[in-house]
Parts: sequence; C-alpha cells; structure tokens
Amino acid sequence: MALFSVGDSEEALDLVQDAMLGFVRRYSSRPEGEWGPLFFKILQNRITDWYRRTAVRNRFRSWFGNSGDETDERDDPIQAMPDTNSPDPARSLLNSTAAEALKKAVLSLPLRQRQAFLLRAWEGMDVAQTAFAMGCSTGSVKTHYSRAVHSLRSLLEEFRP
Repeated sequence: MALFSVGDSEEALDLVQDAMLGFVRRYSSRPEGEWGPLFFKILQNRITDWYRRTAVRNRFRSWFGNSGDETDERDDPIQAMPDTNSPDPARSLLNSTAAEALKKAVLSLPLRQRQAFLLRAWEGMDVAQTAFAMGCSTGSVKTHYSRAVHSLRSLLEEFRP
C-alpha cells in the first residue's frame, strides 16, 4: 500500500517501519483484533505526512534550481543477470505484463478508491476495519470499493480469463 502511494520502495519501507514503531509504542496494549485497522490508520497518516514534506521539499528545490532527479545512473549487475529459474518465458512475460497493467490500473484510481481497494482486497480487512483505517463511514468504504472494482474490471478487461 505504501509502495503504491509513494512509488519508491525504499521510501515505502521507511514509512511502514515508522508506522510499525509508532504503533508498537502507542497501541501494543490494545486488543489484537484492533491492531490491523490501527496500524493502517497510522500508515495512512505517515503517507499523508510524507506527501506534505515532499511538497515542501520540492518547492524549495524549484527555488534553488534543483529538480531532485539526481539519481545514480550506474546499472545494477544483479538486475541485469538473466533469470534461469523461469520454466516458461512466454507465461512469465504474460504474468509480468498483467502485473504491470494491474499496477498501472491501481495507480490510476483516485486516492480514496485505491485505499479502499488495497485495504479490502489485498489486506483482507472487513468494511468496519477499513472505515476506521480510512477515517470515514462504512457507506463511503462500500462506495469507494465498488467504484474501484468496477474501474479495475474495465481497465483490465483484456486480462480476464
């Protein structure tokens, strides 16, 4: 969920770790049934804070003429190695194409729909837990989730069996 929100795996891992530490510090004594929604509420707050900090940083970077796109151009030799464990290259290509299409489709959803979909479908939360984590009503969760599923079905129609 964090990766879909911020787009950078290292930033996402930092956000999840920060949310986990905050959760343990404040809510470890709560009943185990409340842990999931509480954790995702904390994670959503961390993601929102990350967006705010990033917006401020980008504003300062633009004033000083630094776009922040200075990335390391060296290729990773591990990433360049061929995968010898793939039993069927055609199937692997189809799966990677479908996975990439799913990622793009989920990223194209509006924020609240994306949150509802990820919490309900990927994290397995029920409607009440999702509503608590998102800070909205159960009716809103149902609406956002339904709209997300309909959008994803239309966007991913070519991959349906």
